[in-house]
Amino acid sequence: MRGCGMKRFLALVYGIFCYALFLGTLLYAIGFVGNVGVPKSIDSGSAPAPLTAALMDALLLSLFAIQHSVMARHRFKQQWTRVVSWYLERSTFVLAATLALALVLWQWRPIPRVIWDLRGTASGSLLAILSWTGWGVLLLSTFLINHFELFGLEQVWAYFRQREFHRPPFKTPLFYAWVRHPVYLGFIIAFWSAPVMTAGHLLFAIATTGYILVGISYEERDLIRIYGEAYRDYRRRVPMLFPWRRRAPELPEQADRQAA
Repeated sequence: MRGCGMKRFLALVYGIFCYALFLGTLLYAIGFVGNVGVPKSIDSGSAPAPLTAALMDALLLSLFAIQHSVMARHRFKQQWTRVVSWYLERSTFVLAATLALALVLWQWRPIPRVIWDLRGTASGSLLAILSWTGWGVLLLSTFLINHFELFGLEQVWAYFRQREFHRPPFKTPLFYAWVRHPVYLGFIIAFWSAPVMTAGHLLFAIATTGYILVGISYEERDLIRIYGEAYRDYRRRVPMLFPWRRRAPELPEQADRQAA
């Protein structure tokens, strides 16, 4: 019994560690993209030949995309949970994604050619505000569904407390009533709203936006598999990223949401 208690405690410590590492890396990434408050940003550091930098950066982003896409898929999770216990699966995914992101931040090579520089103008100030707004939308959106389940803490806490884990109920609060993927929309706003846009930043924005669009198609297949007609109906009524349709009405007692 004591050994089981220690196992649960270690699982909780592991989940907290993975979350803390993720949070620190995310905060660094915000400074990295915005060129503020970090020792190495998207436009700082040694700059090799533009083609060399572009190839290195594309490789880094590809490694992140492959890790994230493969480990997020249902088939991989089915096999992976034979090796890693269910209550550690999400935390392990968060850890792997964090390490992949940290590699991008560490090894990124700038391409300093300026596409636009709007610093000191009203447009530049607006872009800076939009960038912070994007990060705010992203973070708030995770709490609107279930932030702690999304990043693995709820799973390890349930295991530590010896309680059954249940997915949160499906709901469409605030941003989710307007777009299906406000987290991704927050990323896109933050990445593109740059008062100074260099060629390296532009490469980053284009590549990550492309990955988001491809990733959404795979993610929605998993959501349909998990939630069936409830998610199909939600997809019919609510646009994917940009709220160009009328706001969707609330659904009574909606089934379930929140997959990777």
